[in-house]
Amino acid sequence: MTHIVFLCPGQGAQAVGMAKAWCDASPKAKALLDEADRIFAGSAASASVGGRSLTDIAFNGPIDVLSRTDISQPALFAAAIACHHALPEELRALSVRAVAGLSLGEYTALHLAGAFSFEDGLRLVMRRGQLMQQAAEASKGGMVALIGGDEAQANDVCARALAGAAAGECLVPANFNAPGQIVLSGSIEACDRAVAVSGDVGVRATKLQVAGAFHSPLMAPAAEKLGEALAKVQIAALKCEVWSNVTARPHDPANPELLRSLLVDQLVSPVRWAQSCANLLEVLGTSGTRTTTAFHELAPGNVLKGLMRRIDKTCEVIPHDAT
Repeated sequence: MTHIVFLCPGQGAQAVGMAKAWCDASPKAKALLDEADRIFAGSAASASVGGRSLTDIAFNGPIDVLSRTDISQPALFAAAIACHHALPEELRALSVRAVAGLSLGEYTALHLAGAFSFEDGLRLVMRRGQLMQQAAEASKGGMVALIGGDEAQANDVCARALAGAAAGECLVPANFNAPGQIVLSGSIEACDRAVAVSGDVGVRATKLQVAGAFHSPLMAPAAEKLGEALAKVQIAALKCEVWSNVTARPHDPANPELLRSLLVDQLVSPVRWAQSCANLLEVLGTSGTRTTTAFHELAPGNVLKGLMRRIDKTCEVIPHDAT
């Protein structure tokens, strides 16, 4: 029996025009995107761009507006689920072995597993994006990409960058995307020093153009308020495995309180994507289902396909950026 694993992209995968091909080709996808526009209408994010709809921004940009944290997150969530709705019936009929999403994509994965409705999920993601945008604007934070290092080297760079730092500065590993591809997050001054000292531990570092220090202690105000939003959402038992970014293991399918807690922790904890994918592949190999399991990446883009190539070259990921 063939099984399927869905991979769901996170912030950074956005591109002008995303989901338009699915909207044009599939009535199901269009209906879902129309619902997304209805939910988004009247929000603070919509008001800040003159009342434009979510699909108008996704389809037409410009990219600087689409890339805003409070807009890209709901747009990516809606695009990925519209893509899932529009997949060929033979794919949708396959048994779903697991779902996993990178950061924001974990919410997409949870919806696909039946944790919450599309509307509840979109409203959660809208709130998450708004809170992260606010936390970013309230703190002087940034992110730095390390190329060629491992976790020990990443921790070494952080320690060196924080040596003699002013009180309150922070710098932590934020994203373990793939072997040799780690992102640090923290105070802007510490990020600058990380670039300067990275060569001392044998890695290269580049500052990223991002809105703030995501997945770091600087997101604590957002995490606290996100917990309040999550407490109001009913979370159902999961119908399939959903892999947690925080633990790199599957969520407990029948423990909604723990799931809520891990989603709050995700805002201030490192995203262990590489470890999650490696652990999932190990489980599939141990169970003897690796060869009968197909990996499919939902729209937009093929970022996760590229990361998987670095995690395990033998695992082929099929992207669905367009029809």
